[in-house]
Amino acid sequence: MGLLVEGEWRDQWHDTKSSGGKFVRADAQFRNWITADGAAGPSGNDGFKAEPGRYHLYVSYSCPWAHRTLIYRALKGLEEIVDASMVHWINGENGWTFEPDEDGIVGDKLYGNDLLYKLYLKADPVFSGRVTIPVLWDKKRETIVSNESSEIIRMLNSAFDTVGAKSGDFYPVHKRDDIDRLNDVIYDTINNGVYKAGFATNQDAYEEAVFPLFQTFDMLEERLAQSRFLVGNAPSEADWRLFPTLSRFDPIYVGHFKCNLARLVDYPNLWAYTRDLYQWPGVESTINLDHAKMHYYQSQKRVNSSGIVPVGPLLDWLEPHGREHVGS
Repeated sequence: MGLLVEGEWRDQWHDTKSSGGKFVRADAQFRNWITADGAAGPSGNDGFKAEPGRYHLYVSYSCPWAHRTLIYRALKGLEEIVDASMVHWINGENGWTFEPDEDGIVGDKLYGNDLLYKLYLKADPVFSGRVTIPVLWDKKRETIVSNESSEIIRMLNSAFDTVGAKSGDFYPVHKRDDIDRLNDVIYDTINNGVYKAGFATNQDAYEEAVFPLFQTFDMLEERLAQSRFLVGNAPSEADWRLFPTLSRFDPIYVGHFKCNLARLVDYPNLWAYTRDLYQWPGVESTINLDHAKMHYYQSQKRVNSSGIVPVGPLLDWLEPHGREHVGS
């Protein structure tokens, strides 16, 4: 994820100089919505109607925020309706690139760009903000619909339901209050909490992040003793927002970000729950932990100056579906 400052593309993690050693995440700047009829959404402009083949996702297997959108694309069966391009796992001096990889995964399918920031400048020639993924692109208007992952997944959840998406609502009205409350806590202490711990530049800022992270793990461990998923017996948005962080926790965040009070595998309910979500139809195809590990350990030289990628841990993701818990 990059930052444009006076024409120079820089690593966003340099942007902590005025935050008392704490990592502060900037807000996304493109906040339009795809809707079934093209009407305006909660923010942004109208004119983004749900149409098969019109929209394109720019994502990375390495990024947990982009991973959310890949999960929803798979869960809703949108692979043929919303195509996707992958950036390279290295986020270097010029930000995210499309440098080819040996497996043929990486590349800009629409324009053949070599750098992601060129897509942002195509959408807005005077753009001067952070260049992030995911990006939801409108091929018809040749502009960015949104680069806010939490809003993109809500679009994918329902906007395409009348034009070929699979059934399923992961943000049902009767559960929204519970989902929203969990999202707030999980985002602050876990999704963003690992970054606040990992990019802290002093001891106080690190401890201020790492202890609440594990307090939330403890809370979720107790909750999952009574329920298969976070809000009842079916996965919801709260589960799919949490899962990308959990899937990276032991391979990356325990060591790289010093989130090492415990491992995920030390929490019986949380670990079983993570493996359950991993085996949900379509989800495994959204995961490439090799890309994720290479991104964190090779891109973030301020945290891992050697660029050496650890070979472990070895994890067994397989578990029978249908974990048994008391209650619902």
